[in-house]
Amino acid sequence: MPKNGKVVTLEENRTSRSKNHSIILENREKLSISGVERVDNFNDELIVLQTVEGILTIKGEDLDVSKLNVEDGNVSVKGVLNSLSYSDRQSFGEKSSGLLGKMFK
Repeated sequence: MPKNGKVVTLEENRTSRSKNHSIILENREKLSISGVERVDNFNDELIVLQTVEGILTIKGEDLDVSKLNVEDGNVSVKGVLNSLSYSDRQSFGEKSSGLLGKMFK
């Protein structure tokens, strides 16, 4: 369908949706996140996500990724949520490789 006189392709529509990033936290037990590009790591105490706004690290207890749709950029997490923290992609990579690099030099 034309939008403002312009034809929008499916790929353009998908790309524009994924640029938004939001977090909804309910009672420190349920977390809904949009704008997720990739899940780097997850277990029952730690989840590391790449979002359009940077690396999001989630810490807690009994964490469970109850919904994962990276194609749409949506992730839902349940469990006891203790902390959420952001880091940019560049500094996240430097910190992790820096520690390992020092250990193996």
